[in-house]
Amino acid sequence: MKNTIFEGVATALVTPMNEDGSINYNRLKTLIDEQIEAGIPALVICGTTGESATMTLEEHSEVIRVAIKHAAGRVKIIAGAGSNDTACAADLAKEAEEAGADALLIVTPYYNKATQGGLVAHYKYIAERVSLPIILYNVPSRTGCNIKPETYAKLAEIDNIVAIKEANGDISSVVKTRLLCGDKLDIYSGNDDQIVPIMSLGGKGVISVLSNVMPKETVELCDKMLNGDLEGAAAMQIELSSLIDALFIEVNPIPVKEAMNLMGLGMGPLRLPMTPMEENTKAVLVNELKKFELIK
Repeated sequence: MKNTIFEGVATALVTPMNEDGSINYNRLKTLIDEQIEAGIPALVICGTTGESATMTLEEHSEVIRVAIKHAAGRVKIIAGAGSNDTACAADLAKEAEEAGADALLIVTPYYNKATQGGLVAHYKYIAERVSLPIILYNVPSRTGCNIKPETYAKLAEIDNIVAIKEANGDISSVVKTRLLCGDKLDIYSGNDDQIVPIMSLGGKGVISVLSNVMPKETVELCDKMLNGDLEGAAAMQIELSSLIDALFIEVNPIPVKEAMNLMGLGMGPLRLPMTPMEENTKAVLVNELKKFELIK
């Protein structure tokens, strides 16, 4: 059995921006404090929700450094370090390790994609160049590349590959991955609408978008699962389902950043090609935020 990085919730943290599109580091620090105060045990910095794809390499490294320094050991910092260029991903991983990150989240190569053998080679190359624990991030809807259970089983033999953020939406593949990998890989839900199903199969928690706007409730849901209260957790999963749907009514992180701005949290604008919400979808989001008393 490998060491578990965290149990419960890791927030896939939004990156606050100034009106000119630069990164708002002061607001980032406040946001980290607010997440810690809400009981979140881990934060993912520079993931998809953090708009890492439109950051320069310098910004990417600086956001991670600022987050690690400000968190000061109060919460686990998981650094996004993915790229479709294996050498670039390895460099990002090494920089995050040198900055003091607790773990790495590494998405599958996107655009140029990879064969299953290529995925093994990609992750092996990176893992050999760092000592930090690695979470594999599988999100084929965004990358066009899916990690198969049999490939997970091969990757599980690498010592510092310890977990999966599974966002392929396929519960049957989670079952097969658990069968093939046992306790060699922890599994985290990568979809907020599948927290209970994946944790019921032995998952350790979720890497969450929802917890940007409802951190305490997301922690409570996961705590119920960890404490064996399946009925209570299922009731929460069902109750929150309409809000979760609204947070993904347009491409992430468009709705969650809009929601946080509507809540007065000062997240600022998106970077192109992300654009403000359409009026019809924004109306759905506003209705859900009012329903859950997140805005008036």
